[in-house]
Amino acid sequence: MRLLIPISMSLAAVALPVTGLLAPAPAIAQSEEAAFQAYLPQLRAQAERQGVSRATLDSVMPTLTFNARVVELDRDQPGGSANAPIPNFAPYRIRHVDAPRINRGRAKYQALRHHLARIERETGVPESIMVAIYGHETGYGSVMGSFDLVRALATLAYEGRRRDLFAGEFIAALKMMDEGVPRSRLVGSWAGATGYPQFLPSVYLRLARDGDGDGRKDIWTSEADALASIANYFVNAGWRPNVPWGIAVNVPGGLDRAALRSKIVSPRCQRVHDRHSRYLTMAEWRRLGITQISGPRLRDAEMATLLEPDGPGKTAYLLTGNYRVILDYNCSNFYALSVGLLADEVER
Repeated sequence: MRLLIPISMSLAAVALPVTGLLAPAPAIAQSEEAAFQAYLPQLRAQAERQGVSRATLDSVMPTLTFNARVVELDRDQPGGSANAPIPNFAPYRIRHVDAPRINRGRAKYQALRHHLARIERETGVPESIMVAIYGHETGYGSVMGSFDLVRALATLAYEGRRRDLFAGEFIAALKMMDEGVPRSRLVGSWAGATGYPQFLPSVYLRLARDGDGDGRKDIWTSEADALASIANYFVNAGWRPNVPWGIAVNVPGGLDRAALRSKIVSPRCQRVHDRHSRYLTMAEWRRLGITQISGPRLRDAEMATLLEPDGPGKTAYLLTGNYRVILDYNCSNFYALSVGLLADEVER
């Protein structure tokens, strides 16, 4: 969240002597670095208790310095206030399910069919869904981030707003090194995501897979490993084979939306799930006058929830339980819808 200083306060500060009030930037930086260095023994002790080797700790800990840019990016994230208006989905869809991404996805789909078909047979996760995740996360491997992960995660742990999360991910990154992943591989986003599928270190340790049979789990240069790892993530999150993620529909003007409001409270990202109706069978939705625009026909007994991301009168979606699996990867309706729509376009 960005803090704004009122103009009157800024002018008052200018009018006052600055000695003792505004520390020079270098002094602030030195103070922050000193505090960061004072925190590192605590982080090291935590890693030692969780079994990280002394050799890895000795090689990493002396190299760590505070990264102010990481903290700046973390604090600049949208606040997601419950009172903030929710924008329409259409502009996001235009940017993220555009012709270049679709065309590159189709090219990857064809180039990687020998891996994709095998992974789908083994896991039940559709080839096109794997490709769509790959495309959304890193532009099919073209944008993976350049932050030193262990430095970024140590900085975020020190900063303290989500210390347990980031200290845990820092330790997981060190465990990756203990398993043989070189530190040079541990680069990615400022928040610690890495590789083609942008896995956090803890996710890599749990769910990364060898997809090409070479005995390594290389999600940075092996597309087969990355796709197998994405599929394993989806299996772990509960993906059901042969069930589409959802379909585009038209909603009749007289639909009683209040009667369809869900009473379930989600344990995470509640604001995302609050936009979904309660679940009904497809047969029940059809009796309410919902008509399909595109996508495969869902069985009458299939349960689905209604989402109108652009409001009444615009294209809506009936979403199966597999849509919730996409949300598990990234808990954003816009992200999950775009993944599903891109997947549909890729295999068209």
